[in-house]
Amino acid sequence: MGLKFNKLAFVLVALALLETSTAWTEHVVGDSLGWVVPPGGATPYSYSTWAANYTFNVTDVLVFNFPSGRHDVAEVTKAAFDACNTTSPISRETNSPVNINLNSAGDHYYICTFNNHCARGQKLAINVTSVQSSQFRHQHCL
Repeated sequence: MGLKFNKLAFVLVALALLETSTAWTEHVVGDSLGWVVPPGGATPYSYSTWAANYTFNVTDVLVFNFPSGRHDVAEVTKAAFDACNTTSPISRETNSPVNINLNSAGDHYYICTFNNHCARGQKLAINVTSVQSSQFRHQHCL
């Protein structure tokens, strides 16, 4: 009886660890609009309004959909984000779709480096939180 209980406990712990390691959410940036210069500029639509509808956790994935050759996605510092400075991004991706794995907690900043797209509202700031081990999440946000 004790051996059966130990096996059951082992299986339950293994399943819990598997669930925790695969917990993630895919966030399609801008939903159906995608990653483009917002119509009308930053007003009435902004990516901060979009981001306010979601919680971003370590292990989540951001998906940026955009016409390749007309936009890109650059991760930048807060100072570069605030100034729409495109000269020294942390990273830059040019081929859509771009999937960015959120591997660390904290603030993350993304802009488009094309022309004046950032100044016209094509910029996203999010706060990423640590995943809680008791959470199991796997969903697709559209």
